[in-house]
Amino acid sequence: MSAITADAQMGSVSDARQGVYEDKVIRQFSVMAVVWGVVGMLVGVVIAAQMLWPALNLGQFGLEWFSFGRLRPLHTNAVIFAFGGCVLFATSYYVVQRTCQTKLFLPQLAAFTFWGWQLVIVLAAITLPLGLTSGQEYAELIWPIDILITAVWVSYAIVFFGTLATRKINHIYVANWFFGAFILAVALLHVVNSLAVPTGLLHAYSLYSGVQSAMIQWWYGHNAVGFFLTAGFLGIMYYFIPKQAERPIYSYRLSIVHFWALIFTYMWAGPHHLHYTALPDWTQSIGMVFSLILLAPSWGGMINGIMTLSGAWHKLRDDPILRFLIVSLSFYGMSTFEGPMMSIKTVNALSHYTDWTIGHVHSGALGWVGLISMGALYFLIPRLFGRKQMYSINAIELHFWIACIGIVIYIASMWIAGVTQGLMWRALADDGTLAFTFSESVRASYPFYAIRLIGGTMYFAGMCIMAWNVWMTVRAGLRAGPVPQIKIPAVSPAHA
Repeated sequence: MSAITADAQMGSVSDARQGVYEDKVIRQFSVMAVVWGVVGMLVGVVIAAQMLWPALNLGQFGLEWFSFGRLRPLHTNAVIFAFGGCVLFATSYYVVQRTCQTKLFLPQLAAFTFWGWQLVIVLAAITLPLGLTSGQEYAELIWPIDILITAVWVSYAIVFFGTLATRKINHIYVANWFFGAFILAVALLHVVNSLAVPTGLLHAYSLYSGVQSAMIQWWYGHNAVGFFLTAGFLGIMYYFIPKQAERPIYSYRLSIVHFWALIFTYMWAGPHHLHYTALPDWTQSIGMVFSLILLAPSWGGMINGIMTLSGAWHKLRDDPILRFLIVSLSFYGMSTFEGPMMSIKTVNALSHYTDWTIGHVHSGALGWVGLISMGALYFLIPRLFGRKQMYSINAIELHFWIACIGIVIYIASMWIAGVTQGLMWRALADDGTLAFTFSESVRASYPFYAIRLIGGTMYFAGMCIMAWNVWMTVRAGLRAGPVPQIKIPAVSPAHA
């Protein structure tokens, strides 16, 4: 790798100065990521408690806004798009400037993406509890909000790719490849899946129906995972792990192979959500095959990230931020093994519609997305507010252990509950009838819902610790005076 490639990768700074980075919007997205993380995870704890104590749904008191059916999409949207989305905006804006050694293209448009995205989140928090929804998984928001999302996303693409186009060095670091693919794919997914005919300000009919609707929905749904929750966060991994470890990425060639293999394969895996449905069998089989192929690039990326620590494993003992980043890759590897396994039809016959799927989703969401987001935010926030480190390193340590223990408790309880449900639903009595009623399977799952609530509450408590630590860090930075502007390193003509 050339010296300038390594410099771009690690975001080095020289003595010669030219301009400053546009970090205000990054500070805004970073702080709001923490705020929405607390909100989204609190709603998750509430609905987990509702599964344990149904009376908490409050529908019997006429408070249908707090019922499970209203709060569950609020939880998923808050965690995925509010928390995860703010993290992706913040990190992509940070990384593209440092690796291209130029400031953001059209900073005013970048500011619009912040305020526009916050408006989307607030509108979602209003409409979903009111029951205003399109009824599509991970795409519940009504059509006027979908249009606002499109406007924000187009603006995001202009800012990001405009920054790449005005870069001061020739090389485009691999993290930007992942961020770019995530931006383009999510735009395509959102527009196609959201096509509808409005019948009023708050309602529209989808352009699709029947099995076509199911196919489009899970083409969108699985690729929302594949590109929003995977490709984007792999961009985070490829920048922040080398930076925090102070080591070059283990294999740059492997990172390029990882990119192309993952981007090509992920698009075709969605039909595995529709095994044993009216979807044509050949389509289900294609989804299964591509899901199994996905194991190779996924584990290639995981190995590339973890092996970046070669020769620096000792850093894990003393650096809790690096621990967040590396352990997230362990959950990524586990989730990307479990997903292809669950796509196999014989396995899916046991796992489908059970809490095993919930365990799998949260293994990826809490373990992979959550931990790498927290690690990246702990890296960013002190730098963005002119501090050498977070206010309390001990609080980061406490957060790490509470979060990890909470994740394990959560996903293990759901795995056991899911396998129990699948076996009970399939069990037959001697006369060929079902051996257990559905209510019996619910009673068998009840203890595991209590365990899940404990694990989820621990994870939420860790997020609250992070919010306090961030607040203290930001306050200390602001009290010290104006936030220092970080200057862009000059690039010599030979490297331009």
